[in-house]
Amino acid sequence: MLIFDYKRKAGGIKLMKSFNFGWKKQKVKKKWTKEDSELAVLGLPAFIWFALFSYLPMFGLIIAFKNYKIKPGHSFLYSLFMSEWVGFKNFKFFIESNAFYMLLRNTVLYNIVFIILGILIPVTLAIMISLIYSKFKSKVYQTMMFFPHFMSWVVVSYFVYAFLNPDKGLLNLIFVEIGKDPVKWYSSPKYWPYILVFMQVWKTAGYSMVVYLASITGIDGSLYEAAVIDGANKFKQAIYITLPSIKPIVIMMFILNVGKIFYSDFGLFYQVTQRVPNSLYTTVSTFDTYIYNALQSNVAIEKTAAASFFQAVACCITILLANYIVSKIDSDSAII
Repeated sequence: MLIFDYKRKAGGIKLMKSFNFGWKKQKVKKKWTKEDSELAVLGLPAFIWFALFSYLPMFGLIIAFKNYKIKPGHSFLYSLFMSEWVGFKNFKFFIESNAFYMLLRNTVLYNIVFIILGILIPVTLAIMISLIYSKFKSKVYQTMMFFPHFMSWVVVSYFVYAFLNPDKGLLNLIFVEIGKDPVKWYSSPKYWPYILVFMQVWKTAGYSMVVYLASITGIDGSLYEAAVIDGANKFKQAIYITLPSIKPIVIMMFILNVGKIFYSDFGLFYQVTQRVPNSLYTTVSTFDTYIYNALQSNVAIEKTAAASFFQAVACCITILLANYIVSKIDSDSAII
């Protein structure tokens, strides 16, 4: 009480400073120390990796603004610098192409579904596993759901083909046994939105579930004990304790996923569909498969670069916009 009385007085601060409470004024670090050198050396490999493979290649983006022509007998850089500047003509060509709105529709709509299900299903699974009393069973379930994350889409595509093969596929064999006609899956576009959504959730839900489960395990157990004393069942505990506690990590994952809304998982859309056959082109084509097929064809490289650059800019704007909206609603949950 004596100290608080001193604070109330005008000279209280000076009087408190006159006593030695063992407090020391923290020194402001001004010089480069040995610890700074160690941290710099530790971060140097990551800096070199990002500089070589992330920032240095960005120099090539200027090809999207040029009419690239190969100059015989000269290097790529010479040909690039000597090519004619065309401004945004390559972007105009891409946006005005017949495929642009179809690609935009497919890419955005698929990703919206992936984002919604990629939050609802993993969060639900994480809450369910956190309620399992047996640690052994909990670890087994986590491992089983996490395992698909490590499988390549190339491997997954062979499993999918084993099920959907028009002649000897497992599903068609079952249909024949029960008296139904076999389905030509790779020639029937109406089934593929459901197939792609199912495969995406199957492969990625386990990883997201582990992230949310790690956040749940960090919640103070006394909150649940108090809820039990108040008569709250497991459902009410999940609604009023678990979900509010993991809200920051859910919002962070949402913002990061929104930032990739103009990108698509190339392996999912290209490998699982058996390289986007013509019969499925308007249903499963996205910006990434379009760019890859354009690189394999006679489409000019500067027009392909413009399409890729459009993706990057659109995603950057999207993630900044999503973060801005979140910061206005809940500033503590924003990541920037």
